[in-house]
Amino acid sequence: MALSASSWEIQNDKDIRYIGTAHGTAGVNYVTVLELHRWLQDLADDASSTGDDYMDITRDTPSDKSFDTIINLVNSFNIDDTTAEYIYGGSIIQAGGDVIYDGVQVVANSACHVEIVQNGAIIANDFWNNDHAATGIKGINPDSANGISARFMVKVRTAAADIDGRKLLFQTREWGKTYSEFKVNGTGRGVNVVPLTYADDLNNTTASGTVATWTTITNVTAGYNGIDVNNDAADEYYYSEWNKDTYSINQFYERMKYLTRRGSAETLYGINGELFRGITHEVQLTTPRTGTFSANEAVSWTGGTGRMLAIDSTTAGTKMWIQLMTGVAPSASLTITGGTSSATATNTGTPTERALSFPFCGVSTGSAIIGAYGFGIEALALSASDKVFDLTNTQRQAPNYVTFTVGGLVSGEDYVLVAPNDGGAIDLDFFTLNGALSGAAVTSVVVNEAIPTWLPATGTIRIARANGAYTRHPYSAYNTGTKTFTITSHDFSSNNAANGANCYPTPIDVLASASTAAFTGIYPGSDVSLYIRVRDGGVTPIKTFESTGSLGSGGGSATAVRTSDA
Repeated sequence: MALSASSWEIQNDKDIRYIGTAHGTAGVNYVTVLELHRWLQDLADDASSTGDDYMDITRDTPSDKSFDTIINLVNSFNIDDTTAEYIYGGSIIQAGGDVIYDGVQVVANSACHVEIVQNGAIIANDFWNNDHAATGIKGINPDSANGISARFMVKVRTAAADIDGRKLLFQTREWGKTYSEFKVNGTGRGVNVVPLTYADDLNNTTASGTVATWTTITNVTAGYNGIDVNNDAADEYYYSEWNKDTYSINQFYERMKYLTRRGSAETLYGINGELFRGITHEVQLTTPRTGTFSANEAVSWTGGTGRMLAIDSTTAGTKMWIQLMTGVAPSASLTITGGTSSATATNTGTPTERALSFPFCGVSTGSAIIGAYGFGIEALALSASDKVFDLTNTQRQAPNYVTFTVGGLVSGEDYVLVAPNDGGAIDLDFFTLNGALSGAAVTSVVVNEAIPTWLPATGTIRIARANGAYTRHPYSAYNTGTKTFTITSHDFSSNNAANGANCYPTPIDVLASASTAAFTGIYPGSDVSLYIRVRDGGVTPIKTFESTGSLGSGGGSATAVRTSDA
């Protein structure tokens, strides 16, 4: 659109101002930097000024063109921040280079809503997201034919100082759309091209008001913590440990998007959700070290600030993981100081910049999550299809956790027992004892046979005693290497269990406390045959229910048939 003289004026004090209609209204007069320059030069050669424009041949030269996209306002001629909102297509430099507005061109689908983070905060006046007056579509000065959703300028230098090194972070965080970001590490004169992704997210279709209620999805451990995702008896380390509660993995993904959406009031690691990105840098630490760092505190160094998301030791850390907030990542030999604790550590070497995911948790396939760097989820919340990456950037994959459920129970009345099946009966010699149990405070039970991983991490075993009874013993852990169960301390001195005595696991062995009872274990690669028994001899007795079931790759279930025995 050509410059309309009725929308612009040059005041006597050399202020160049936009006086036309506002964004989103008919007749709004956006102009390029070149059009502004041409208008100024056209007035500057007039014999005398006219109307509200104090410009003619007697006045100082108002502007100089370096290139079609770079205009210098000289001799104290200037624009202000409001006027800058109506200019695009390049840079305006004024006050001898003390003030600079640089051009931005967003390459994205039409109506893309863009947030700009500058100096650690989102620019509140997002005028570029106003409706384009001619089309009513969000984004000023679009060029849809060329895939451009908006064109405008951003102030990057003021009072002879660059604003955070002229760094700008562009991001899209619209509910129901894909999230993306593009980082400009220092704007250049002219037009800075910003490509962003803005499309429907087919895995984010739940109403935001519904997702807002999913508050039981929580980060159990924020900071450096070990999780044995792949069940190899050795922890890997992450900067979070999210519990997805009863929600699906895709619902969990939607909750992560909700926490970090545009307009979020949530806080993650001391950062507003709208600004949270995850780990941007891994920093090597060396001596000297002083004090004790606080969890997830703000940190700073000469030339930058960040938020610590994890450290491998608060007193003797060798690695720290941060989200860079302002400035640049710490270079070698710089001292990093905790904003809360005042603890210090010295950086060594060049920090490792880590790739980010959008949203910060990773990508959802709809039925699985491909996690972001260092992002941890509780091991039992993951399926064999999920993939996470620990702080060494190693991919970790969970085993196939499966659940077997017995339903149709009456809470407080039914006793339910699930055990290995042997031809329609309990497999009494599923295990045999490796060593007699005869002490007064036995806490370890060693068996001869391999302990299968389909057993739950905690459960019960039944052990044949000298008097012929199979007594119930809760275990808190088992070790497949040593074939040992860790049981609640028990006195075997007066009714021992002989070496080689029968023993079998009972993954469910309880008085029902709900209408269902269940256990979760790891699918071993082939189906497991189970024996199920339910009895109720109480106020409303039933005939003993006995059946068999199968624990398959997708879990399994059985439902008690309640035949009255009144």
